[in-house]
Amino acid sequence: MAFNWRIKPLDAILATAEKKSLHRSLGALQLTLFGIGCIIGTGIFVLTAAGAQKAGPGLMLAFLIAGAICVVAALCYAEIAAMIPVSGSAYTYTYSVMGELLAWTVGWALVLEYAVAASAVSVGWSGYFSGTILNQFFGVELPPWLAGGPLSLGGIEGGLINLPAVVIALLVTWLLMIGTSESARVNAVLVAIKVTALTVFIVLTLPQAELDRFNPMLPAGVFGGLGSGMGAVGAAATIFFAYVGFDAVSTAAEETKNPQRNVPIGLIGSLAFCTLFYILVAAGAIGTIGGQPIMGPDGIPFPAGSEQLAVQCALPQFADRLVCSDEALAHVLREIGYSGIGNLLGIAAFVALPSVILILLFAQTRIFFVMSRDGLLPEVLSRIHPKWKTPHIVTAITGAVVAFAAAFLPVGQLADIANAGTLYAFFMVALAVMLLRRTEPDRLRSFRTPALWFVGPATMAGTLFLFVNLPGKAMLVLPVWGAIGLAIYGLYGYRKSHLGRGHVEVHEPELGAIEPTVPGVDPVG
Repeated sequence: MAFNWRIKPLDAILATAEKKSLHRSLGALQLTLFGIGCIIGTGIFVLTAAGAQKAGPGLMLAFLIAGAICVVAALCYAEIAAMIPVSGSAYTYTYSVMGELLAWTVGWALVLEYAVAASAVSVGWSGYFSGTILNQFFGVELPPWLAGGPLSLGGIEGGLINLPAVVIALLVTWLLMIGTSESARVNAVLVAIKVTALTVFIVLTLPQAELDRFNPMLPAGVFGGLGSGMGAVGAAATIFFAYVGFDAVSTAAEETKNPQRNVPIGLIGSLAFCTLFYILVAAGAIGTIGGQPIMGPDGIPFPAGSEQLAVQCALPQFADRLVCSDEALAHVLREIGYSGIGNLLGIAAFVALPSVILILLFAQTRIFFVMSRDGLLPEVLSRIHPKWKTPHIVTAITGAVVAFAAAFLPVGQLADIANAGTLYAFFMVALAVMLLRRTEPDRLRSFRTPALWFVGPATMAGTLFLFVNLPGKAMLVLPVWGAIGLAIYGLYGYRKSHLGRGHVEVHEPELGAIEPTVPGVDPVG
């Protein structure tokens, strides 16, 4: 049973972080902007059309369902992230409660989440760059062999490599390598651009919204059936991808000033802000031009991103549908007479999407960093650059892998696959919070999850509920990926684990709680 129950004490986790720590430079506002930077972009600029095809006007309900589940998950994250303010997110939390084997599975699932998502968004940015910036504004068309990979879904004939996607992935990687605070400043600017663009969209569309465009509200029903990915719940399972930003905030805990106060603010603040924006934007888009899905002959919507849907969207009667647009929000503005502003919003999406890639890569590298620091991955991955104070080696490796995937591999419709790993991690965090209340009842908790007896089980039930409403293929990816991870753990991590070899840091009593580093600021109660 030792194989399954190597539990790393909380004191040892905190001691390791203090001895080999990252530079603390982030405040509450920067953390909130980090969360907003990841949340706003992926869902609004990429998944709006796909969500409408799954749920129709019920897209707003889908945002509400996904947001509600994220709220209870965020409350669990807030307590445990403030209690254990180190890098590693759900991986570290699981290690402290349920042991090394389960912690490895969580960390490995987070690798799937962040890497797949970063590759997908890189390809999404490439589409804006090639189609809007180069083509529309400069009249330049990339040759097919540079515009897409040979395995890209939807297919660019003659494609060899998606060069713009490679370039943006590597540029963001370089930015992360040179320093966390530097990348946070750039991210703040990009977040401001996105928020401004979406605010303009809401102001222009909501006054023109018409109630009859929301009828029927749920053309595909609330439940589309397990494994179908349809209906409001199926759309919620996909749209959940857009909320991964708030858990990325917790991976930055070790680089945060006064984490006991600032991490909960960053988690809950970014989630609340973005959920409100999602619902308002969805209402504006659907209320102005409608959001009804294109139905198949069996009365069920064609799958989003499918070849069947593409054939329908090529027909003149469907060409102006929201569900057929690759740039949904810009398309809405053009349809209601704001073509110039619509083009500007498209530019804003092009400018802002790199912030999503930045946060996803940031979170990915920090997971690898902590797994390496624990000995489960090679030690070289946790080396800190003497000048930049960042884990430069793991950042470079991660960026190269993401760039490779974006260049050659199919990344369309991968939101569902990334969600499988995310939902598993959220489930384990909720379980860890409840177990820690029993095993560490006297541990300092500067933030306590209210009504944990309800919030914890609600998080576990909600994540499981969304998981079983993912498309069947997406559900299968997680166990297959997990099996690969277990093989790696068995061959390397289990033998090299610092905890397994008895190399555990001693956490001195006077270091019992990491003190706030901002004078005069008390942790939240």
